[in-house]
Amino acid sequence: MNVEQFVKALELKGINLNEQQRNQFETYYKVLVEWNEKMNLTSIVAKEEVYLKHFYDSISSAFYFDFSKKLHICDVGAGAGFPSIPLKICFPNLHVSIVDSLKKRIGFLHHLQNELNIDHVSFYHDRAETFGQNVQFREKFDIVMARAVARMTVLSELCLPLVKPNGVFIAMKSAQTEAEYLEAAKAIRLLGGEKEKIETFHLPVENSERTIVFVKKCKKTPKKYPRKPGLPNRSPII
Repeated sequence: MNVEQFVKALELKGINLNEQQRNQFETYYKVLVEWNEKMNLTSIVAKEEVYLKHFYDSISSAFYFDFSKKLHICDVGAGAGFPSIPLKICFPNLHVSIVDSLKKRIGFLHHLQNELNIDHVSFYHDRAETFGQNVQFREKFDIVMARAVARMTVLSELCLPLVKPNGVFIAMKSAQTEAEYLEAAKAIRLLGGEKEKIETFHLPVENSERTIVFVKKCKKTPKKYPRKPGLPNRSPII
């Protein structure tokens, strides 16, 4: 997907990029490739692939959810800033908090923020398990997102404690996740969530399948969750 295809594909979804936003995506690509030579941020570096598999894919949740309002979003395990930074470029009204356990990636994100000249973006070097027990952040976000971080059973425990009641947890997955969702259904209910919808689509150009799971936060998460670092992954709620 070249730049013009990217812009036109978003236009078809009702997202119109101005010149500044187009330049921000160009800058994002250049900074990503430059820093990727010094540290492992992504295995995808070809420009057309980055625009498709990172930028377009990151924005895809906006095809099914309204990000045009002033929302506070937490991106868990964002790595190189996906999906929240592409969304922030498209929707400057968003307030974004990114949590990542690797300090080097946080350094990259700080540099990226300066290069893109975006505001209302905060970065936290922390494990999701401890971040979710921090009273400053627990159940404070309208939206909590994760993209290709872990299975739904694990993601639910990492993300739902951060979602405020009536907020939404959005899990972006690479393929059909109905069976994965069913496996996580008990955990989602226990943590205060309820499935809202599952959207499946195909990326343009390469036609690969993507699935986005939307979980509504219906009640408060029990205080014991998330458990200690590493425990959700070693012993998921099933």
